[in-house]
Amino acid sequence: MPERIATNGIHLNVATAGSGPAVVLVHGFPHTWRLWDEIIGPLSRTHRVIAPDLRGFGASTRAPDGYDAGTLAADIGGLLDALGEPTAAVVGIDAGAPVAFLLAARKPERVRKLVLMEAVLGGLPGAEDFAKPWWFGFHAVPGLAESVLIGHEAEYIDFFLKAGTRGRGVSPELRDAFADAYAGEEALRCAFSFYRALPGSARQIAGHRLTMPTLAIGADPVGRALERQLRPVADELAGHLIPDCGHIIPVDRPGELLDILVPFLAAA
Repeated sequence: MPERIATNGIHLNVATAGSGPAVVLVHGFPHTWRLWDEIIGPLSRTHRVIAPDLRGFGASTRAPDGYDAGTLAADIGGLLDALGEPTAAVVGIDAGAPVAFLLAARKPERVRKLVLMEAVLGGLPGAEDFAKPWWFGFHAVPGLAESVLIGHEAEYIDFFLKAGTRGRGVSPELRDAFADAYAGEEALRCAFSFYRALPGSARQIAGHRLTMPTLAIGADPVGRALERQLRPVADELAGHLIPDCGHIIPVDRPGELLDILVPFLAAA
């Protein structure tokens, strides 16, 4: 069962499993740590898997501020301190990708390997042909999305879960877990605060290099855009594109994801 762990002045809800070299799994929107349900077990055979709810998401502290990628990255660094892990491999998808990027860029001594999936990193060139989805603007307007969506959170979450799996959807149990996590004005405010902080996060990301082995994984709709962004700023980069896979890779194609992750994490 997850536990709440103090870090950076807040409490993160964190699921852990296994033993060995640490690997941190960082979810996006509209997810929680449960995004990694099919990934945690296999990885925990050889690693200590750490899967937190980000600040304000799931059962973590609904903080009034701190939703820029730099602060969220500091939360993860503090979590590693609290768990006694000097280093970790870090895996981030969607909203978790800029968090993972900045932790690796700012604290390269803490991140052994970095995996980024299905995200476009503001502040880096190379993704000019990728059009931002409509909801980025909707979420960015302070107070608007919360007022419109109250009472219809589950239907809104359903849209992303179906689109992110190319219409295949997720199990009813996982769907309900995600819908419950985003129910209510405060839950929505925290989630959308990430989008409202994106301009500042983009400024934080610009100008950094990645010195550790890095893996970019794309699917639909991001494809190779993230790999193109990372190519000029990563010392050692591999790229993979998973065919017939929606945006929510760990749910839509967990087996294919593990086929890529496991050897990358195991390599010397």
